[in-house]
Amino acid sequence: MLVKTKKYKLDNSTYIKTGLKNIIKEQWWVGLIVVALCSGYFFAPSIWWFIGTGIALLLYFLFWLIQFAGVTQLEQYKILFEKLSYEITSQQILIKLNTKQGMPVKWDQIKSAKMGKKAFIFVLSKAQFIYLPYKIFNTENERKFVETILKRKNLLKA
Repeated sequence: MLVKTKKYKLDNSTYIKTGLKNIIKEQWWVGLIVVALCSGYFFAPSIWWFIGTGIALLLYFLFWLIQFAGVTQLEQYKILFEKLSYEITSQQILIKLNTKQGMPVKWDQIKSAKMGKKAFIFVLSKAQFIYLPYKIFNTENERKFVETILKRKNLLKA
């Protein structure tokens, strides 16, 4: 079966928010480092353990925020934020700019997938993902077909 979606333009703010959520989930261990650094207070009591750790954590998130915001401004990534349509089969996802230009993404390139409240999110790397809102599918059966493919490929994460 072939699922052809409606054209969809990814919003910059959606890209940034989704990217930051993915980074926080993927790099959860940073929280352990924060706790370890804050526990230095028990060896040498000083409020600076918390202030320094807070500043470091803020700079860490600011770094990732700048990375994702920067992608939205770079010329080579402008294609991500144009109206694209998708053709999904059990072999690949074809991202189409128009009828003649497209890029295939094989299922083995996708690290994981998530079904959110509003969209499918296919994670390719830390900063690369495909965001497919449910509204771009023509029917509910098409959305369920994509969900079935994700389950068969063992990509679906809760």
